[in-house]
Amino acid sequence: MSTLLYVEASPRKQRSHSIKVAEEFLAAYQKAHPGDRIDRLDLWKEPLPRFDGDMLNAKYAIMHGENPSVAERAAWAEVERLFQRFNAADKYLFSMPMWNFGMPYMLKHYIDVITQPGLAWSFDPASGSYSGLVKGKAAVVYSSGGIYEAGSGAEGYDLLRPPFEGWLGFIGITDVTRITVAGTLYGPEATAKATADATARAHEVATTF
Repeated sequence: MSTLLYVEASPRKQRSHSIKVAEEFLAAYQKAHPGDRIDRLDLWKEPLPRFDGDMLNAKYAIMHGENPSVAERAAWAEVERLFQRFNAADKYLFSMPMWNFGMPYMLKHYIDVITQPGLAWSFDPASGSYSGLVKGKAAVVYSSGGIYEAGSGAEGYDLLRPPFEGWLGFIGITDVTRITVAGTLYGPEATAKATADATARAHEVATTF
């Protein structure tokens, strides 16, 4: 049995295009993989800790081979809890809207908390190289009001997909499938078509994911 972690980054819920398509993906996935477990992580309901104070000091103590204090270890335990839930998954599904051409701040917050040395990545001082410590495939549902695909002339505004997929690659997830709902500001017909195309793509991907 595999575990699929679904990370939901939109607070719009029933009005969210990315969530709508992600739910279609999950329904198709469950039908195709009835024995698998789906772990749902709603970033707008999960209490994410502030990454400062003892938690931040613990990170640098670990990076420099020092021993964190008792208070720092206690703060770091919360980081480890969130990371272990993430790392326990065999596969990942992310749904996210584009906000001001980038990712929602709750998603960035989550990434900043779990992307830690010795957990998500390691560094070799001898070679100066980084290694990702997380393995697994990922499907990503992107939703945007405009169209920012390569060749659109507006791809330079896309500050969502390149940084996010760069982060996935950094932590070791290189098998990434995109599902895009784009052009939702172009009116009802364009939105309906974009959603239908993305839904069909989601069903196709989910069956063999």
